[in-house]
Parts: sequence; C-alpha cells; structure tokens
Amino acid sequence: MSDRRLFSVAGLRAAYAAREHTPTQIVAEHLARIDEYDPALKAYIEVDRDRAIEAAAVSDQHCAKGTLRTLEGVPVAVKANIAVTGLGWNAGMQMRRAITAASDAEVVARLRGAGAIVLGTLNMHEAALGATSDNPWFGRAMNPHRLGHTPGGSSGGSAAAVAAGLCVAALGTDTLGSVRIPAAYTGIFGIKPTQGAICSAGLVPVSERFDCIGPLARSLDDLQTVLGTLMKPGELSRPRRLLLLDTFEDLDCEPAVLNAYEHALKLLHEWPCQRITLQDTAAAIRFAAFIVAARELISHLGALREERAQDISPELAFMLGHAESRSEADLTNAEKVLARTRATLRDALTADAVLLTPTTPQAAFLHNPRPPVTQSGFTALANIGGLPALSIPAGLDQNGLPVAVQLVGAPDSEAALFGLGREIDAGLRGYAPPPPNHKDQKA
Repeated sequence: MSDRRLFSVAGLRAAYAAREHTPTQIVAEHLARIDEYDPALKAYIEVDRDRAIEAAAVSDQHCAKGTLRTLEGVPVAVKANIAVTGLGWNAGMQMRRAITAASDAEVVARLRGAGAIVLGTLNMHEAALGATSDNPWFGRAMNPHRLGHTPGGSSGGSAAAVAAGLCVAALGTDTLGSVRIPAAYTGIFGIKPTQGAICSAGLVPVSERFDCIGPLARSLDDLQTVLGTLMKPGELSRPRRLLLLDTFEDLDCEPAVLNAYEHALKLLHEWPCQRITLQDTAAAIRFAAFIVAARELISHLGALREERAQDISPELAFMLGHAESRSEADLTNAEKVLARTRATLRDALTADAVLLTPTTPQAAFLHNPRPPVTQSGFTALANIGGLPALSIPAGLDQNGLPVAVQLVGAPDSEAALFGLGREIDAGLRGYAPPPPNHKDQKA
C-alpha cells in the first residue's frame, strides 16, 4: 500500500490483522482527503462525518478481537438516490433536497452488516437521467483525471470518489449505463448486475424496468467482494464463445477506444467468434430506451413535476417534455425496438457466450451544454436485455484520459464475467490512477 490513496479491501484487512492500521486511522485519512480534494471534485453531496467516526470505533473493536467481517473498516460511499439513514435522499434533485432517509436501503444495510463504513452520499446527474453529472443544484462533478471534464453519469460522484481515493468503493445505479459510463471515464471497474439480482428497496427510481444498483471499485477483487455482500454469487463457469456486434460504425468511436477494443479482442484470439446483428440502428435503440425510461420517470414524479416546476432544471424539463411529446405510434415503435433488441441479445447470450464491446464510444470530454448523444450506445444493451455487464479499464488515450471495454454475459453470469474479466485485465493492464493533486489541475 505504497500509495495511501489507493487502499484495497484485502490490503486493509491485512493491515488491520497485522495491527499496522486501525479503521479509525483509515477513516480519518479518507475524511481528510475529502476535505482537501472534494471542493474541486464535488464528488460528495453530504459527508456523514460523526457516524463514520463512530462506526470506525466499532470496527476497531472487531479488529482488536480478531472478528473481522468481510468489509471490516472499509470506507465506502453511496449515490444520493439510495437511502442512507439521516442523510439527504435527494436523487440529485432540488425538489427532494429536504427529504432525509429514515432508514437505510437494503444494500446499505448489507454493507454496514459486512463492516463497511459509510462516509456519505455522492453527487449524480439530476434525477439520474443523464450521463455527465453536471448537476445544477449540487455542483458540477469533475473527473479526477482532468478537472473540467465529466466523470460520466449518472453515477459520476461515485466514480470520481473511488478514482480519487475518497473512498475504497461506492454504490451507483445503472439505468442505461450509469455505473459503467462513469467507470469507463474515470478508469475504474464497475458492474451492472442481472436485472433483479440486487434488492432495489430504498432506491429513488428512474425506470424500474431498467434500474440496477451496482458497485464501483479500483480493482476486480474489490468489486467482486462488494458485489458479494449485495447478492448471492452465481456459479463460476467459463464462457466458450465470444460474441461481437457485427458493426458499430454509427457510434463513431474514438481511435483510442477502438485500439483498446482491438487489444482486448487479440487477447481472446483463440476463442470461437460469432457476430450478432441487431435489427435496429444504435440511434433507434438508444432513443427507444430513453423514451421508455423518461416516461416512467414522469410517472414517478407525478404532480410534483408541475407543482415544483421551478425546482427542475431546464435540461431535465426539456428531456421530460421531449419524451412526453412522443406520439402513441412512437411509443409503440419504441417497445417493438426494445423487444427485438432484447430477444436478439437473449438468444445469442446463452450460458457459454459473452459479448465484448467498448464501454463507451469516447473518453471523458469537457463539460458542455451538448454532450455526445452516443454515450450509452453500448451500455444500454445490457439494461434492455436485463443482462449483467462489467466495465474494465483499458488504458489512457493520447490526452491521458481513460478508455474501457465491456463484457456482457448471460443472466446470472456475474461470476463468469469476473473470471474472464481477470484474464482480460491481466493482458490490458489498463488501470491507471489519476494524478494525485486534483485540486491543482487545470482543465
């Protein structure tokens, strides 16, 4: 643990067992890092300082007795649309700013039960409907690899905090890519589990049809350990067939993204390979998923959308209005597109197959009013199919910004994705921590 920003779960357990550190010391270090670096990153919305210190003292006792739990003394943080007792449960929305969670979401309770220490709640894209985390109410979250650039979204604060060492792991949520897009942009690991595999009680929903809670971490080992506290592990099996999209030219991938994808593909050159064809264009699939998700969010907001119109940003109001204005014919067509896409993916992704794609078509970009519309071009497929998907960092582009690849598996194949992910990660060696002095960076 030479870089004290980058503690791991296993490293902390070993340090605690050897009495080299205590949870109280580790929590104090993380709180100090938050104080120093988060004013520039704006990864956190709220820091639960006193309760974190109290929880660390309890973990100290477990360490002293030798009764370490799975995540004993591991500092974590939670996206602000997931309930954390006593903290704001705002989902990045001004209209929910006054709402405080009365109890922990099931996933948070599981983390605490495993010994994790919750440091606070994390910034996100407003209402989780967007992929930049440029939040008008709680601040513009920044990418620790380059200030001024997006960390992705909607779980941008989760990814930024993990990448910058402001927590060891974090919870995010993924509707059309909202864990994996920020994982890719910040150069860490993120997983969207099989739809329904993790309890969503305590989550402010966008689309119950697509929403999944998922963790982000700086290593596959940490990611798998955290995921294992949230859901039952599946059977470990190794896929035998590699699936590729027959084309994704319409997503206009950046050269560094394509190079990373080709590198990952070469690592699997001995695998039998099959190309699959989606009947609809990437643009049509993205549009269909957006319309369905946004209209479901409209139904969740209900009358508050009009009653608290001043508390909805122009961007969110525009997106909701755009979705609401679609005709019945548009909605019918969207459902047909989603059904065709889901069927194609499910038919192809049997238990012996895995799909390899880039995670995003681009690296992180400067915050601007018109972000690329293609960000979820690859990630949305797993949500539409209800399938697990893992994002793996694949190095840096010419500007020093991360790129990533994605593995999508059959339902309940998370263990298999981790197994194959380790093989690819060993070949790519793509993880690179951001520069240590985030507050001193220039955009």
